[in-house]
Amino acid sequence: LRREHKFPVRLLLIGLPLSITLGTLTAWLMFPQLRGWQAAVLAAIIVPTDAALAHAVVTNRLVPVRIRQAISVESGLNDGLCLPVFLMFLCCARAAEHPESTAFWLRFGTMQVVLGPLVGIAIGFVCGKLIQQATHRRWISHSFLELASLALALLAYGMAEQVGGNGFIAAFCAGLTVGNVSRVICDAIYEFAEVEGQLLTLLVFLVFGAVLVPMVSDEINGWVIGFGILSLTVVRMVPVAISFIGTHLQTDSRLFIGWFGPRGVATIVFAMVLLDDIEVSGRQEIFVAAMATVMLSVLFHGLSAYPAAKWYARRTQLPTEKHAAEHATLTEMPFHR
Repeated sequence: LRREHKFPVRLLLIGLPLSITLGTLTAWLMFPQLRGWQAAVLAAIIVPTDAALAHAVVTNRLVPVRIRQAISVESGLNDGLCLPVFLMFLCCARAAEHPESTAFWLRFGTMQVVLGPLVGIAIGFVCGKLIQQATHRRWISHSFLELASLALALLAYGMAEQVGGNGFIAAFCAGLTVGNVSRVICDAIYEFAEVEGQLLTLLVFLVFGAVLVPMVSDEINGWVIGFGILSLTVVRMVPVAISFIGTHLQTDSRLFIGWFGPRGVATIVFAMVLLDDIEVSGRQEIFVAAMATVMLSVLFHGLSAYPAAKWYARRTQLPTEKHAAEHATLTEMPFHR
């Protein structure tokens, strides 16, 4: 990733902030009941992408590896980057409603985004070293090595929550750290993510369809549907196109990457945090809009993943001079093996 960072970095450092900004403006214009910070909260919830619905894209080897890798890396990192932004927006929305408690909510938000990473890094470093030693001395079998990744996530989450940090940020940072401290666990994590991780993802979508969609179905109207469609198209695709200015990518490549920004687990989790942790006005409207966006994404991205991948593969199958940027030589990172 350090060597092949150009496209993912553009998506994360240019496309992501632009998407949050454009999403905030769209939410503010379409939902008059949402003030500025509430609109920003909604934007931060619906911007993170999820590669689960683009599985047919990131595993299709007819699609240039540079494009697949950009989509995969972006979806793997943008939820962790969006979470602190979401929490700060949430705290600012709460503070704006209750000015007398501004100091408390700013302090709370700071603790969430500072203590969470510190706990995650500490857990990832210490436990990564311990796992490395245990594996070297053959004190741990391969099956338990796979389960250790789940244990690390739960440990980081629980420890961060105990000290006032955010558990999700801690788990994210623990993963970043342990991957650089203990290489031996990475293969086990890949295997775990391929089977058990996919199962957990499917269970989240099962709960989403069985429980969350019926909760909001009566409140979905034309404005909500319109916002969801704009979130999946304009709010995503325009910033992606802007972020790739100067890269010599063809228009069809920019459209392809822009379209495959499905919304899924991260949006669902953020919306549940909104309902459970911090009460702000308009949170039911925010929750409904977020769930509608995921529902539309499941439908549209799920149906289009395979045929769109085939169409794009035909467009770029031959590494001609026109598609030289798409077919640039790079080292393929292991994902969804």
